[in-house]
Amino acid sequence: MIFVIAIISIYIAFQAISYSIYEIKTNNNKLAGICIIVLSIIALIAPTVLFYIR
Repeated sequence: MIFVIAIISIYIAFQAISYSIYEIKTNNNKLAGICIIVLSIIALIAPTVLFYIR
């Protein structure tokens, strides 16, 4: 089960980081890009931590 959660988390984080790079390059919106990167890192770490806490 942890393997499935890890794969889904990696996929979501990759999609979010891709969008943040797009946001930085095309719209020159660096603040939004940095915020999205931070949120994607949290989305990558949080499910695994919550799985072990539960």
